[in-house]
Amino acid sequence: MTLPPFRTLTILGILFSSLAVEAGPLGVGAMIGEPTGLSAKLWMGPTTALQLGAAWSFRREPSFQVHLDYLFHNLAVFKTPIAAVAFYVGIGGRFSLLEEDRFGVRFPLGLAYAFPRVPVDLFLELVPILELLPASEFHAGAALGVRYYF
Repeated sequence: MTLPPFRTLTILGILFSSLAVEAGPLGVGAMIGEPTGLSAKLWMGPTTALQLGAAWSFRREPSFQVHLDYLFHNLAVFKTPIAAVAFYVGIGGRFSLLEEDRFGVRFPLGLAYAFPRVPVDLFLELVPILELLPASEFHAGAALGVRYYF
C-alpha cells in the first residue's frame, strides 16, 4: 500500500513533532513533484538562504538535475500565533542532464511552514524556469517537501 504524498509528509511532520530540539542553519530533506529528489537549505541570515536540489525530472524524458537558488524570505506576510509561515522568492540556476545538457534560470516562489518546537519545515514552491541552453524555452515546476534542520 502506498500513501498519497501529502499524507506521507503529514505523517513525517507528526513523527518529528515529538522531538524538541533547537534548529540549526542547515536543513536536509526530500521533495516530490517536478522535480522529485533531495533538498537542502542553508540559512545565510534571518531572511536569506541558499537552496540546493538534486533530483529527477519527469517533464520530458527522465533526467537528473541539480539546482541552486538564492532565496529572500518575508516572515510578515502570513502571521499565525502558533507557527512561522514564510513567503519566499528567489533566483537560481539549474543544470539538467538529458540526451543533451541543458541550463536554465529558476525563479522560485514558495511558502515554508516551520514547526514551532521541532527543527522541521514543510515547503511548497512553484518555479518558473527559463531554459537558456541549448535553446530558449519557458516552463514551470512545482514541489512539495520536508526538511529536518541540524
